[in-house]
Amino acid sequence: MLIKDTTVDKIEIVENGIVQVRQITKIIEYGEEISRSYHRLSLVPGQSLADQDARVQAVCNAVWTSEVIAAYQDSRLGLQ
Repeated sequence: MLIKDTTVDKIEIVENGIVQVRQITKIIEYGEEISRSYHRLSLVPGQSLADQDARVQAVCNAVWTSEVIAAYQDSRLGLQ
């Protein structure tokens, strides 16, 4: 029997408010891990979190204050 288990194993916040997420996917056969792979993604301040893990949403909601979102948007426009 094969089981595919995908979980978030790392959440990092960088200086400009971007949240980096690492997901690990394990393939388990009869209780033994036979494969492991990683996927990374970056979330920018103010981005929709609808399809993200609950822990990722909680971190982003705590970090992304209105000031952080405004500063990120200003930096993208070259206003800082």
